[in-house]
Amino acid sequence: MEGSGPDYNHLSPAGRLMPQEEMLEVAKQPSSLIIGVPKEISQQENRVSLVPDGVALLCRNGHQVCIESGAGIVAHFSDHEYSEAGARLVNSPEEVYKADIILKVAPVTKEEMHWLHPRQTLISAIQMTMQCEDYFRTLLSKRVTALAFETIRDRTKQLSILRAMSEIAGSTSIFIAAEFLADPEYGRGKMFGGFTGITPSEVVIIGAGTVGEFAARSAIGLGAQVKIFDNSVYRLRRIQSNLGMRVYTSILHPKVLVDSLKSADVLIGAIHSPEGRSPCLISAGMIQQMKDGAVAIDISIDQGGCFETSHPTSHKSPVYKLYGVTHYAVPNIPSKVPHTASQALNNIIAPIILDIGSEGGIENLLKRDSGVRQGVYIYNGIMTNLFISKRFNLPFQDISLLMAAFH
Repeated sequence: MEGSGPDYNHLSPAGRLMPQEEMLEVAKQPSSLIIGVPKEISQQENRVSLVPDGVALLCRNGHQVCIESGAGIVAHFSDHEYSEAGARLVNSPEEVYKADIILKVAPVTKEEMHWLHPRQTLISAIQMTMQCEDYFRTLLSKRVTALAFETIRDRTKQLSILRAMSEIAGSTSIFIAAEFLADPEYGRGKMFGGFTGITPSEVVIIGAGTVGEFAARSAIGLGAQVKIFDNSVYRLRRIQSNLGMRVYTSILHPKVLVDSLKSADVLIGAIHSPEGRSPCLISAGMIQQMKDGAVAIDISIDQGGCFETSHPTSHKSPVYKLYGVTHYAVPNIPSKVPHTASQALNNIIAPIILDIGSEGGIENLLKRDSGVRQGVYIYNGIMTNLFISKRFNLPFQDISLLMAAFH
């Protein structure tokens, strides 16, 4: 009968020519996020991931920020400033960890992992070489999505957070050197830099990366003579170009290096290894040939150190003397200037949070932004960092393939 039975018109050639519904892309709906900022419990960590200005920016865009009371005190950001910016202050970390996104600076500890829950996003440093297999297995079991400061890239492919902290570490290392060089006990009572009629300080920098560049900038600005060593001619040429002037540069020839160390007032170790431990380039014998009261700052101590004589120290007890040379080997030098370093972190992290909100969630942002995607080492309980996977024999899946399968 007419009007009864199924309609097979869509299978016929004529039916396929009939007007069809247009398939339009569904617009992404911005989402309102709850961001949690716990108080750092590591004694070596003085920074905070969001400053009051960043909190105000997020709140103006419809997000909620929950901050543990006292989280910014050491970095000189008061609870009152956070409250005025729109944050909700709480007294327990457990309350903070109920948020959608957790922003930390130091890696989450085993104790803090207890409060994590599935589908949560964790953004913090990871310090891969400092962690063990059990650490990552426990974190994987929480089925969170975790991003590492060390591997997040910006739109220019720069490791944005790592570069900002490296700039601060390089500049700060020179002011630390000046402090201890003038110290009557640990130094020589000598003013760092140059002074009319007096031979300027000599600074040897091992490594021509970002840390080395900013250490050189600060040292040259104070009038010191700078010598930069690196095994890459490309990096040496680049650092000269970036500094905009001719400075003494050399490949790491042992004899040339030892001769320079004999007259050096300050030695800066600024070698960064993309994966694993930094190479040990300065032997105990080389340190022994330095002047009494010289200052050696091993910025590479975060990756195990590039001086044979280095061992980690703390901000409270930062130096020791060995062979007459004052050694400074505090991991996390930016934490010595937490107010500045926190602002630098905030300037990178707050826009990422805004993007997560405007894209309608972390998954949408990871699909679109390859730089942020490279920061992911765990996605919903799946290991996506190849280095960690190989080191601890953990199952690995490529984050880009996971995103391609995400709808």
